[in-house]
Amino acid sequence: MHTLSLGISPCPNDTFIFHALLSGLVSSPEHLQPRLQDVEALNALALTGTLDVTKLSIGVLPFVLDEYVILRTGAALGFGVGPLLVAREPLSVADCRDLPVAIPGRFTTANLLLELHGAFQGTRKEMVFDQVMAAVAAGEYPCGLIIHEGRFTYQEKGLRKVLDLGEWWERSYETPLPLGVIVARRSLGRERIAALEAAICRSLRCARRQPESCWDFVRQYAQEMNEDVISRHIATFVTEFSLELGPAGEAAVSMLTRKAAALAGKAVLPELFLTDHA
Repeated sequence: MHTLSLGISPCPNDTFIFHALLSGLVSSPEHLQPRLQDVEALNALALTGTLDVTKLSIGVLPFVLDEYVILRTGAALGFGVGPLLVAREPLSVADCRDLPVAIPGRFTTANLLLELHGAFQGTRKEMVFDQVMAAVAAGEYPCGLIIHEGRFTYQEKGLRKVLDLGEWWERSYETPLPLGVIVARRSLGRERIAALEAAICRSLRCARRQPESCWDFVRQYAQEMNEDVISRHIATFVTEFSLELGPAGEAAVSMLTRKAAALAGKAVLPELFLTDHA
């Protein structure tokens, strides 16, 4: 059995999906060596081709698709899942036009959506996602982009919602919003990639059947330890699209990836998905 490096985030949706696979509760076609890091750190690793299989933001895909191909399972994609622009003061979108924004990374889907929206011309300050709310609450930055469990806890920090970029996306394009996908090296080939997709599906199905089996693993890495927040995080970001993108999911991923490529000046992209449909 080969050993492949696997990059996932420590967020509950990823640890929930991959626990059974990493713990041996379901069979794996490859021995997977996990590396849990913030998604922007995983984006950076993908730019250097470091990992064999990894979670990535849509924003980085145009820069890595020569090396990687998108898997049809394991994605964070759905409705009501978008990043939020928040502020300490009661600001409008127009108020924020020229203000600096704290963002969770240049290549994150959150920053991509902010670019696509087009109303925000201020400078961007990159920081780890779990530092954004604190920076805005402390008045270091007038507004910030929050992701992951931040959408459930920002009001507790005294912050106000300026814009839900997921709502904007859904209203504008009438598709679910893709936040992140799992990719694998193209060099692995169709057969191995298909086997990996099937294994991730088995892992998620196992987690849904036996959620108690992965709870300790999920809590071990969660930034927010409140059990209700963790449960809401999983319910929000692990959707039917996580099990299988399906036509609607593939179309949404393709649309946002091509919009990201257009912003990056990349007119031609390689095939996004290698394996045949099940």
